[in-house]
Amino acid sequence: MSFISTVAGESPAQAHTPASAGRAIGREQRGRLNLSWLVQLHWWAILGQGVIITGAAAWTHIGLPVITLIVLLGLEVAGNVALGAWARRAHVTDGAIAVVMLLDAVVLTVLLDLTGGASNPFSTLYLVNVALAAVLLPPRWSWLLMGASLAGFGSLFVHEKFFGPSHHIRSTMDHAQMMAAHLRGMWVAFALAAVFVVFFVQRVTRALGDRERELQTARGRAQRREKLASLATLAAGAAHELSTPLATIAIVAKELQRSLPEDASQEVRYDLTLVREQVARCREILDRMSVNAGENVGEPIAMLPVRDWIGAALEGLNGRERVNVQVADDAGEAVLSGPPRGLADALRGLLKNALQASSPGETVDFRAFPSGEYIRLAVVDRGRGMTPEVLSRVGEPFFTTKVPGEGMGLGLFLTRALAENLGGEFHITSTPGEGTEARIDLPASTAGDRRTA
Repeated sequence: MSFISTVAGESPAQAHTPASAGRAIGREQRGRLNLSWLVQLHWWAILGQGVIITGAAAWTHIGLPVITLIVLLGLEVAGNVALGAWARRAHVTDGAIAVVMLLDAVVLTVLLDLTGGASNPFSTLYLVNVALAAVLLPPRWSWLLMGASLAGFGSLFVHEKFFGPSHHIRSTMDHAQMMAAHLRGMWVAFALAAVFVVFFVQRVTRALGDRERELQTARGRAQRREKLASLATLAAGAAHELSTPLATIAIVAKELQRSLPEDASQEVRYDLTLVREQVARCREILDRMSVNAGENVGEPIAMLPVRDWIGAALEGLNGRERVNVQVADDAGEAVLSGPPRGLADALRGLLKNALQASSPGETVDFRAFPSGEYIRLAVVDRGRGMTPEVLSRVGEPFFTTKVPGEGMGLGLFLTRALAENLGGEFHITSTPGEGTEARIDLPASTAGDRRTA
């Protein structure tokens, strides 16, 4: 396929850039994600604080410093708005997140001191902060947050030793009523802490897992680009270095054939013919490697209607192969952006693979249709299919299940590289005994994109 030049046309330094850049971007995105979850948690916490303060003031006999608490809630709102704005433009590090969570522990300590001190049942909310620190931060920061929470809770006992327990609130309830209210508050506090821990820890863990999968996909693509660049260098070097000696062998063998005496044995003639045939085969392989390695460099990116892409791919099939391909083009007037010859070669390769995997006379389904913002080209055969072991290796360079001489195991690898380089995807699914489906998903271009790159 002649499209390796399109997907491997970067320098070695550029080939290594995506992986390192991906890691740096990944760390920054993870920091922003973590901080965004903290901002959301703050809003829920502020809402819960407002509800609890309002309910305690309206339906209990506990006198709270309502004005002071309202002022503190107002400061929390202003601080969270500023934090959200800062998180959208700043470089977020683990240290910055730890500082925010330390401030959360300080605010919780002040709130507890104003609403009952060490005896406040909502002191269990310290555990929410500790649990989030364990999920979001490295061990050293997690242990620091745990120590800060213990220190904050302990400071309430120290403060009460000098100023008396619950000195900020007033109550007309007796000891039994206070104990009953405290037990009910413990239940509410435990429920809130449990909800916050389960809900937010699960959400954060799931979001981080999604981000890690995206980064793993990006790293895999970067590695494939590096392999592609190495493959292009190897193939071009081999083609260049071996072409001359092979040509020499072919010329000498031909001259030997011409100079054979009339009474030379048939075995000698056969051996010389075999040498020439094998040299021709080597030249053919080198020619294919040269094309794959991008000797025909510089194919421009152009706007390509899907129907033209399909037509160019089918033109490369012989009459018998063409009859066995059932085409269903539902892409309409859709247009793609890419190297026309490279796209046609990739699609033709999938069709040939499907035809070779099918029994003689068996048809291959070829469908083109929109799939969201993408155009999907699917090639489905009803051959023997692939085992999970073979399927897991499909697309590796030089891995093939074909007999020697029918393929080098590069077609699917290059097809995947081309699709990913154009912002799309390539997938293969297979069931042993039922067949295989190969899919190319490429982004559809809009009218404003219809220009030659």
